[in-house]
Amino acid sequence: MPEAVRLLVASRNAKKLKELRRVLEAAGVSGIDLVGLDEVPPFPEAPETAASFEGNALAKARDGAAATGLPCVADDSGLEVDALNAMPGVLSARWSGGHGDDAANTALVLAQLSDMPDERRGAAFVSACALVVPGGDESVVRGTWPGTIAREPRGDGGFGYDPVFVPEGESRSAAQLTPEEKDAASHRGRALAQLVPAIAALAGS
Repeated sequence: MPEAVRLLVASRNAKKLKELRRVLEAAGVSGIDLVGLDEVPPFPEAPETAASFEGNALAKARDGAAATGLPCVADDSGLEVDALNAMPGVLSARWSGGHGDDAANTALVLAQLSDMPDERRGAAFVSACALVVPGGDESVVRGTWPGTIAREPRGDGGFGYDPVFVPEGESRSAAQLTPEEKDAASHRGRALAQLVPAIAALAGS
């Protein structure tokens, strides 16, 4: 039995590791051992200062591959709200000032849209995923999940802006979907699915 190929996921978010694991399993890819940042020696991580999701994802994946010698997949994702000129965008995680305060970020977006009629509440989740192989190929892909912003949070699944995002064709928020439903439709699921052939090639499967 050949040894599994270790693939670094440049994240400390256990949900992101599980999501990629589910995507690979659904695609029938085996021989890949996913490891998170908590499972490798610490290294300096560049700040996310690029103007695009793609730029941030590539920077993270390059850092991870260079520091560990492992192929590295990284994503940068966020919410683009039509009425806010596609903001918060790359600032999604720190829209309210602090980093990663989901409740404050969500409350600020709802406040900014408080007087917007339903037909002007369009939005999309966007994810750019990059795969960097040390001394080898780099690939970066984008997935988009269109929808609208609800008037109040609903559901307790997911994370980030999921409770106020209602995907196109759905009456439920992203936080009310099952993990499997979310994987099948989500921006990150759509982006990761495009990386599956390159990840499968690492394992020779």
